[in-house]
This record gives sequence, C-alpha cells and structure tokens, in this order.
Amino acid sequence: MTERLIDKLKGYDEARAGLPGEHWLAFAAGLGLWVATRRHPSVPVRVVASLLGTLLVARSATGRDVPPLLRRLPFAGRAPRRHDWIG
Repeated sequence: MTERLIDKLKGYDEARAGLPGEHWLAFAAGLGLWVATRRHPSVPVRVVASLLGTLLVARSATGRDVPPLLRRLPFAGRAPRRHDWIG
C-alpha cells in the first residue's frame, strides 16, 4: 500500500466539486455538537462530541475556498496575530 489512507482522502476531497456554503455547514455542525453535549451526563459522550466538534470547526477553517471570516480561526494555517481573540 503505497498511499496512506489520509492521502487518498485528501485526493478525493480535492477532486470533488465543492458545495455552496460547505464550510459554514461544517462550522455550524461543530458548534452544534459543542452546545448540544456540553451538559451531557456522560463524560465519554462529551469527549467524543468535543473531538468531533473540533474536527468539524478545523475542517471549516481549512480547505478550498474558505470564507474570509473563517480564515481568522487559528486552524487556518497562519501565525496567530496579537489582536486575535482565539489563539
């Protein structure tokens, strides 16, 4: 197996056509997971939801055609600036 799984997924993601508002949907889904499970009685549910929410928010701030507002998130691949609220 010459290509790793992550390389195959990245290749598939770059080859497909983008959906309008795709990054905003991923951002909203990540925030929704954080809000919906923040007071859940089960610790494993909160941990998994936090992880998945973080992955979705990171996905929304990276990739192709990222909206300018999402580029300000710390996942966007630039060095943090002094005036950033996050990061």
